[in-house]
Amino acid sequence: MFTEPKLADRNEQPYMGIRTQVPMQEFPRVIPQLLDEVFAWLGQQGVAVAGAPLMRFHVINMAADMDIELGVPVGQALPGDGRVAPNVLPAGCYASLIYTGVKNGFEGNKALLAWATEKGLVWDTYPSEQGDGFGARYESFLTSPDEEPDPAKWQTEVAIRLADEQPQ
Repeated sequence: MFTEPKLADRNEQPYMGIRTQVPMQEFPRVIPQLLDEVFAWLGQQGVAVAGAPLMRFHVINMAADMDIELGVPVGQALPGDGRVAPNVLPAGCYASLIYTGVKNGFEGNKALLAWATEKGLVWDTYPSEQGDGFGARYESFLTSPDEEPDPAKWQTEVAIRLADEQPQ
């Protein structure tokens, strides 16, 4: 269902994406729609993809709209066009795990959060009136639906950046 959580230092990763606010139940519609739009835009610009597509969670509010961004890593960000915009996953130490099967996303996230709590780790978060704000929390879609049509076999990495200052 999911791998053991791990910590790893990651470099800054530029990406091009589309940010939106939607309730979680809209994810099955919004994710492919916005990723298709970003991929099409990158193709029109002649920009090479530099990693797995991702969904970044800026603010999480399970009872209302989530502030998310669907993006595709690139070697170097471009100016964008107002709809597709540049952004960056900041460098830092990330906790992550990989879960298999789209229906296991909630349990995978829950396991990573529980593991971090057990270890006394502190996330890179910020206050938000809309919900739980994260400096860098995202899921990378490691399996292409074009190559594997069964969502129960799709692998997704969830990664959350730790705060720069950790308790001793």
